[in-house]
Amino acid sequence: MKQKIITVVSVLFGLMFMNAGLNKFFNYMPVPEDLPENLMQMMQAIMTMGWLISLVGLVELVGGILFLFKRTRALGAIVILPVMVGILLINTVTDTSGLPIALPLFAINLWVIIENWPKYRPMLQP
Repeated sequence: MKQKIITVVSVLFGLMFMNAGLNKFFNYMPVPEDLPENLMQMMQAIMTMGWLISLVGLVELVGGILFLFKRTRALGAIVILPVMVGILLINTVTDTSGLPIALPLFAINLWVIIENWPKYRPMLQP
């Protein structure tokens, strides 16, 4: 039962990140109009560095694809982790209204990392 829950949650998580990554390239989701001014300024600053938003989009897309499949899920969780840390920092420092979404996503990512911890252990050996 636990594996089925992890699979369903992981597929949804992966699809969500694939969607977010594709949106960075194709801009098909509208930006909410009621964003706070400081968040809008930060987003505009990030958008002026065209390579950064493309890099984040690529990492989200690749990480989301890797997250979909059980065999590559451990790698996908590590690939997406820096993006998740950035999302958490933005939502704690700039505007906390996104925390109800960001915290569960971060928890899912950590859950998958913890479930796959034996796969990471050889990388941490001296």
